Formats: sequence, C-alpha cells, structure tokens
Amino acid sequence: MSVLFPSAPPGDGAAETVCSAKGCRTPAAYALLWNNPKLHTPDRRKTWLACEEHREQLSSFLGIRGFLKDVLPVEDLPHRT
Repeated sequence: MSVLFPSAPPGDGAAETVCSAKGCRTPAAYALLWNNPKLHTPDRRKTWLACEEHREQLSSFLGIRGFLKDVLPVEDLPHRT
C-alpha cells in the first residue's frame, strides 16, 4: 500500500492515482498540496488529487480557506511507498 495513495491495493507496485472529489474515479492529473495552519506545521503538506474536471472546484475549496499551497502535475510528485 502506498503512503501517499492509500487506495492502492496491498502489494500493488503502482499507486492508484484517482481524483479526490467525492464519487469520482477518474485518474488524477494534478496534486493539490495544502495545509491547515491551525493544525499543521508550516512545512507540512497534505495532498489531494484532482482530475481535469475537478481541479478548479477542489482548488477553490482549499483556496477560499487559505489552505492551498501549490498545484503540481501528478507526475511531479515524489513516489513514496
């Protein structure tokens, strides 16, 4: 199982990268890096994944709250196991 992508089946070498929007199973194209300053240290980054369709919606949700720190293509994420 992948730490970054916990939905990957145990023992599967490749992490599953699906959109974090509720009910969406579309492959993710973007990683939205965020943190809640009331809960996380400034250097901590949480990750939501977004498909093309949900990128703006998820970015807006995080941005309105001041949580969004960066948006990267999913290919640019470091792979952690």
